Amino acid sequence: MLLDLKEICRQISRPIVGVIHIGAHYGEENEVYEDLDIQNRMFFEPLSKNFKVLKDHVGDWICHNFALGSKTMKAEMFVESANKGQSSSLLKPGIHLKQYPHIHFNERELVDVKMLDEVVFDRSNYNFINIDVQGYELEVFKGSEQTLDSTDYIMTEVNRDEVYLNCAKVWELDDFLRKFGFTRTHTTWDGLTWGDAFYEKT
Repeated sequence: MLLDLKEICRQISRPIVGVIHIGAHYGEENEVYEDLDIQNRMFFEPLSKNFKVLKDHVGDWICHNFALGSKTMKAEMFVESANKGQSSSLLKPGIHLKQYPHIHFNERELVDVKMLDEVVFDRSNYNFINIDVQGYELEVFKGSEQTLDSTDYIMTEVNRDEVYLNCAKVWELDDFLRKFGFTRTHTTWDGLTWGDAFYEKT
């Protein structure tokens, strides 16, 4: 996370009761959730190697080993290892290759893709989505419309250039999430062409 979630939590009007973390990698943010005393946590990580580390790291919290998107399917992920798999995506890399020439997407992994709205759980226990799926965020949100109805906050990676080919740009996320009552309240562009944003339902 590029944004300071702890600081944001001091500013928001409603407490975070549960987090749905999509693109969890190794679950590095779990310690932040622990410090914030977030009582319900669910993690999604499609890559098999990452998932094993995630499970060991977060313990008994709910973990799902599949990707999320706008429809149910199988798809190939473009996988890299130089950045411990954090840059892996369902989208083909775009200017990422020029920005980070040391990162090579030299592997592929076939993963299951499901819609978040298909996953059975008590949505009243989760009002925060933290998502980092390397440009695929809009596709995930399209498969999460029912879940967005019960969500108060979203933290997401955002792009303003084609870091990945055909990736959603930040203004497209703004337009889509506005239909569900969300306003972007915090943005950082630490990666110049990419960064993080926080949305709050108003």
